[in-house]
Amino acid sequence: MIIERQLQQAIQQFSTKYPVLAITGPRQSGKTTMLKNLFQDYQYVSLESPDMRDFALTDPKGFLQQYDKYVILDEIQRAPALFSYIQTIVDEQKIMGQFVISGSQNFQLMERITQSLAGRVALFKLFPFDNTEMKSAGLLHEDYLKNLLRGFYPAIFDRDIPSKSFYSNYVQTYVQRDLTELIAVKDLRAFRKFLGLCATRAAQLLNLNALANECGISQPTAKAWLSALESSYIIFLLHPYFENFSKRIIKSPKLYFYDSGLLAFLLNFSDPGQLITHPAKGSFFENMVIAEYVKQMHHTYSETDVWFWRDSAGHEIDLLTINADGMNLYEVKATQTIMNEMFINLDYFEGISGKSRLKKIVVYTGLEKQERSKGTILSWRDLVVD
Repeated sequence: MIIERQLQQAIQQFSTKYPVLAITGPRQSGKTTMLKNLFQDYQYVSLESPDMRDFALTDPKGFLQQYDKYVILDEIQRAPALFSYIQTIVDEQKIMGQFVISGSQNFQLMERITQSLAGRVALFKLFPFDNTEMKSAGLLHEDYLKNLLRGFYPAIFDRDIPSKSFYSNYVQTYVQRDLTELIAVKDLRAFRKFLGLCATRAAQLLNLNALANECGISQPTAKAWLSALESSYIIFLLHPYFENFSKRIIKSPKLYFYDSGLLAFLLNFSDPGQLITHPAKGSFFENMVIAEYVKQMHHTYSETDVWFWRDSAGHEIDLLTINADGMNLYEVKATQTIMNEMFINLDYFEGISGKSRLKKIVVYTGLEKQERSKGTILSWRDLVVD
């Protein structure tokens, strides 16, 4: 079953404006399937293939003489010698949409693009399914816990793979392999412990020193490992919003996992019953909602800025976004019971900020939408990027 991805619209739009299109994202997020479906007339070359990679590395000019027009070069970061040759070709031929390149290691790919293809490439990020894509395919369950625990990677649905089996193999075959290529991980057991400790801190403020101490590694090592997890699209950091109206704000970022299924696997949750009364339910739900917004932001090619806000007194805005219409404030609540008290932090921020164009939204686990005098009550299923 081919599920149309939201990102396809933006890719098609920019394929007539740039000679190179670059698509990054985590492994198994569906990049190859989407690109083959979208560019059916293009040749496809995977540089994961040892033969193709050897050809590209040892004779990049000869390689590109065979694949120099309307070609998809998958995992191109494995053949860095190609980038400067592609630059020469597109500058001479000026053909739009000539090369489609993709990769799952953002740091290596972006480093090469910055060096050789700046100004010649349109950049895109594809993540596991978002809710809009899941709904269009009839895959989104009304119980948020079932979606949260199952996860959103396409292979789980395409091949009906049990989530536990998928994520076990994913961590072993992709996460650990990719990370050891990016950084010198000498102790895989310590790294796996570090990954698990990151999971216990999902949707929480990041304290790098505490994380390093608990894992038994140095602070520079923890920083390097965290950066590698970001580069491989396992986690992301949400940074705080601050202006001069409050001098007591928190300036540490918050840590989130792009995929709630991976987060659940790392913490050994597999059944909704385990989470219903668990203290971590709120953090899990917040992680799922924030990750959903970030995924949609990239899939719709939105120019939205996203932050959180918290002061030292404990007032917090879970998600704060800014667009042309003003500022949107989101409170995320893992409850189906709607109460006006849900707006306390949103009202507080409105009062001290002095902002006039504010939209206040509470995202909850229920399925109904309500427009109240204080703001909007929104189901997690209906969250979209404004």
